Amino acid sequence: MSWVKQTFSSSIGRKFAMALSALFLLVFLLQHFAINFLSVFSEKTFNEVSHFMGTNPLVQFALQPVLIFGIVFHFVMGFVLEIKNNKARQVKYAMNKGGANSTWFSRNMIWSGLVILAFLGLHFYDFWIPEMVYKYVEVNPADSHRYFEETVEKFHDPYRVGFYVLAFVLLAMHLLHGFQSAFQSIGARSSKYSPGLQKFGKIYAIAIPAGFIFIALYHHLTAL
Repeated sequence: MSWVKQTFSSSIGRKFAMALSALFLLVFLLQHFAINFLSVFSEKTFNEVSHFMGTNPLVQFALQPVLIFGIVFHFVMGFVLEIKNNKARQVKYAMNKGGANSTWFSRNMIWSGLVILAFLGLHFYDFWIPEMVYKYVEVNPADSHRYFEETVEKFHDPYRVGFYVLAFVLLAMHLLHGFQSAFQSIGARSSKYSPGLQKFGKIYAIAIPAGFIFIALYHHLTAL
């Protein structure tokens, strides 16, 4: 316990923990996108995979709590780091030409993070909470055919779709800096692998949010 306390009390330790949670969420985001993207091609396959994820005990009672903890931990640690960094700065960005020394993405991670956090709140309200009510409050029987219709229904509202699009644009900006920062924080830097990681990070940061935007717009437009 003393080692854990010492790790989280140091700036390097906090950044390392933040990076690990970020990498964990990057893996989840890719998996979440892969499942959602099935809804564009096959209603049947999307229902089958969603039903498996929604009823598998390992996913529901082991992986899901870990995921929720990872999300909460990542955002709490992000706010802690932002507060610590602000207190540690003796010269503000405006006096130090912050724009010349850092990217817009890195200087505004906290704001993009707040919008993403708001989006997660909406996402939980739209999907996770109704799912928990359906299964554990109302205790309805398992229905492997309901997932596609429930998902598509959420994209009928143009305001909700607009907020989804905005959130994923800011997620892309967040990832453009966060992906590289996470690997740097865990020490994954080398002249041999860093250029490849940077290219992969840019592709991931743009392609995955763009894919989510496509899914939302596709279901919204096809429902008109």
